[in-house]
Amino acid sequence: MKYFAVLLFSAVLFVACGDESSSSAPAPDPSGESSSTVEMAKESSSSAATKNSSSSVDGDKSSSSVKKEDSSSSVVNESSSSATPKSSSSEEVKQSSSSVVASSSSEEEELSSSSYDRTIAFKGVLWRAGDYIKFVDPRNSREYYYIQIDGKDTAGKAASIKVMAENLDIGEFVWGFEDQEDDSKIEKYCYKNDTANCNNYGGLYQWAEMMQLPSRCNTESCADLIKPNHQGICPDGWRLLTYNDYYIAVHANNNKDGVKGTRSAYGFGGSNDSGFSLIGAGSSWNHSFSGLNDNTYWFYPVESSVGGDQFVHASFQYSTAKGNPDEEVYKIHGFSVRCVMVE
Repeated sequence: MKYFAVLLFSAVLFVACGDESSSSAPAPDPSGESSSTVEMAKESSSSAATKNSSSSVDGDKSSSSVKKEDSSSSVVNESSSSATPKSSSSEEVKQSSSSVVASSSSEEEELSSSSYDRTIAFKGVLWRAGDYIKFVDPRNSREYYYIQIDGKDTAGKAASIKVMAENLDIGEFVWGFEDQEDDSKIEKYCYKNDTANCNNYGGLYQWAEMMQLPSRCNTESCADLIKPNHQGICPDGWRLLTYNDYYIAVHANNNKDGVKGTRSAYGFGGSNDSGFSLIGAGSSWNHSFSGLNDNTYWFYPVESSVGGDQFVHASFQYSTAKGNPDEEVYKIHGFSVRCVMVE
């Protein structure tokens, strides 16, 4: 009997211990720590995605801030929607533009002293490097090459000119969507707003800027201000190219190819028989750049006789052109400039 009591006590003790052990190790709760970790990971991922999305938007805004008309309109819209004073918005745009222009100016100085060889455009069938004479513009120390071309003028008489074989590059960079309207200084466009293109192809100028007349002359007649041998933005001792000058280049004694002989043999479909060395500098057409390496335009210092106050005479060449045009175009376009020595 004593023995049976001991066995019964042992059995009860064993059952009690087993219940305590079972209650101290509960089954995992589906809403416990593992689920919380997943939710935290989701929140972290969502937060990171939101941050990256925000950074991407900021990056897009930064990129669009250097565009032309689009940047101005987008900044104005943001200003009105966020109730930011227009003066503040304008100041931010001005500061942004100033910093880019400063950067462009530094780049231009660096490019001006680079090893880019502009004389490659001079190569042709009849002209040699020795036929070109170097000239330095004292205003910005820019070097140009010019040549003497002997031929016939519009009256069929023998004539000679000393003309730059390169497009002029002088003035302060302004954005292509702006007008060149600061009459206190010379301003220029660089194709696609890239100062490297000014270094390689020359600047692009509105008519009044080329003429160094008040900017109002782009929309009204200033015929009374045009002088014989009009200097415009050319260096001292030089004048702006006229249609008669271009005619002499087309009808140069050495030129067997007509207008093709005025174009560079390097990338512009010409033979350069005349040595005039036209290159595809493109243009700013209604504040929109186009035609690099495919066309080139230049104004003459003559207003329109029939088109109205906003029109002037100009010529152009395409890489496949055969004609010798003298057209009337708007003064607000941005074209290349060539200069002729005053003799």
